[in-house]
Amino acid sequence: MKDGYIRVGAATPPMHLGDCAANAREMIALMRQAHERKVKILAFPELSLTGYTLGDLFLQRALLDGALSGLEEVVKASSELDMVAVVGLPLSVGGRLYNCAAVVSKGAILGVVPKRNPPNYGEFYELRHFAPGPDSVKRIRLLNQEVPFGGKLLFTLAEMPELKMGVEVCEDLWVPAAPGVEHALAGATLIVNPSASDETIGKADYRKMLLMSQSARLLCGYLYCDAGPGESTTDMVFAGHNLIAENGKILSESRRYEGGLLTTEIDILDMEYERRRMNTFTSGRAEAGYEEIPFSLTLEPLELTRPVDAHPFVPQDPGERARRCEEILNIQTQGLMQRLRHTHCESAVIGVSGGLDSTLALLVAARAFEALHLPADGVLAVTMPCFGTTSRTRNNALELARQLGAQVKEVNIAEAVRVHFRDIGHDEAVHDVTFENSQARERTQVLMDLANKTNGMVIGTGDLSELALGWATYNGDHMSMYGVNASVPKTLVRHLVEYAASETGNAVLKGVLEDILATPVSPELLPPVNGEIAQCTEELVGPYELHDFYLYHVVRKGERPAKIFRLAQIAFEGRYDQATLLKWLKSFYWRFFAQQFKRSCVPDGPKVGSVTLSPRGDWRMPSDAVVRLWRAELGSIEL
Repeated sequence: MKDGYIRVGAATPPMHLGDCAANAREMIALMRQAHERKVKILAFPELSLTGYTLGDLFLQRALLDGALSGLEEVVKASSELDMVAVVGLPLSVGGRLYNCAAVVSKGAILGVVPKRNPPNYGEFYELRHFAPGPDSVKRIRLLNQEVPFGGKLLFTLAEMPELKMGVEVCEDLWVPAAPGVEHALAGATLIVNPSASDETIGKADYRKMLLMSQSARLLCGYLYCDAGPGESTTDMVFAGHNLIAENGKILSESRRYEGGLLTTEIDILDMEYERRRMNTFTSGRAEAGYEEIPFSLTLEPLELTRPVDAHPFVPQDPGERARRCEEILNIQTQGLMQRLRHTHCESAVIGVSGGLDSTLALLVAARAFEALHLPADGVLAVTMPCFGTTSRTRNNALELARQLGAQVKEVNIAEAVRVHFRDIGHDEAVHDVTFENSQARERTQVLMDLANKTNGMVIGTGDLSELALGWATYNGDHMSMYGVNASVPKTLVRHLVEYAASETGNAVLKGVLEDILATPVSPELLPPVNGEIAQCTEELVGPYELHDFYLYHVVRKGERPAKIFRLAQIAFEGRYDQATLLKWLKSFYWRFFAQQFKRSCVPDGPKVGSVTLSPRGDWRMPSDAVVRLWRAELGSIEL
């Protein structure tokens, strides 16, 4: 359970309708199998000790006694296992019959949660047999134990109190006011649902959507265990469609009609962070009437089996990626359109370098002018060659602007920079930060003055990754009048340009975009070597795919450095060794803290995703915050 992960499982055993002893044996076998896999929370289907489809047999004393005997066997078997199991059975309490989930651990029954919303429609005619479960908690005598019984029970892990488990049963999830909502507001970070949901056309997709939505709204993990093919009888078919979700994402899904054991890890500390971050989630508000039941498990380190996305900003599915790209381009375009309308600007001035960022900014500006029904040549594309410019990037910048119909202007800034060197007493042969930044600031001056001259505004090209690393010249490319790429990470910039290339019907434009994509990322501030780019950004600051991964987990997920390093090893296994991952993670933290002063005064720009570093938006941080705590944790890591 290192880093807040706990392995959970959904187990759909072979079903023997009405044979409680056989069902108990099947469940115990799966419990032992789950224990071998280090599962700590295990869910079985609804009424798993008897079967769900027994109809009027639920009223028979023989079946109810058989269920109790089966539960007794499961409880005995649990004494040897370090886990919590949620087991379904019918239970007679106070002369009424309830559809219940018994929570069992280490030879004891921790509590019994009755189903609150037995359905009464179609083939699901549970109210014929089962009474709605009460919210209030009382004590009942069960298998010679005094056990809490009721809807408002929370089960808390003593060794990791952030793990609070609530239980709702099947239909409870599908009703307008699901008990899981109350559980989550009372502090539950994991909801377990033993279910028996039959299969009909489209129901599996709806079930997934429901779990994703519920886990996202409640900021929780959701463990859903469904009855399997053995329940299929008379007029219904069951598929054992088990699902494990976390905050809007399906982490693991079983193949339908197969049954067996589905496992993955839930990140409980991530759920706790999300709730701290979103203070509209008023956890604890509904604590009235809840009883918290502690349980104990052995904390064990886990090899993660859940997926870790190496590129969290970029959807893996090509179709979803294309939809994401179109949506981002639309957001960028709409933001720029509003700024142009509001300021009554007649031109958009963009410094084009033949690189990815300025290409994206130019594409967005062209879309904005088209949407506003303004002439395309209102976009002023300015190329400003100097000491490091290569013919490849210069030609691509010029051709890109021409193909988009922009007005093209070339301003060679070499002589102006040399005059500046003489003014400040800098030796041109010394290729230091002064040599580089003087060029960047001269370019910004040219753009600003051209914007004044054309009643326009300078459109910034810098992206989110550069802002995170501070990879921008203060008051140089750091500055603009509206930064359309400000919340787009570098890994996503590349896919946006790829998308534009795939969508255009202009063969020349497509070729230019493809060559820009193939060009090394570079500020081109140092003289070329044999006509080729001499300065590769990723050799200086590190691979952008690593920095974007770190950026996501630092800013969006709030994870501690050692955990991020662990996740990076999984995500980039076989691509980067541990030393390389740690080197650039240390570099990221140092740059991220040291360069906050640049982010404290960035221009406006449209927010396109859940991570942005605007000081007016999602990220508030003092410019002089000290990185010592984070660096100390990284320093303690032994390779």
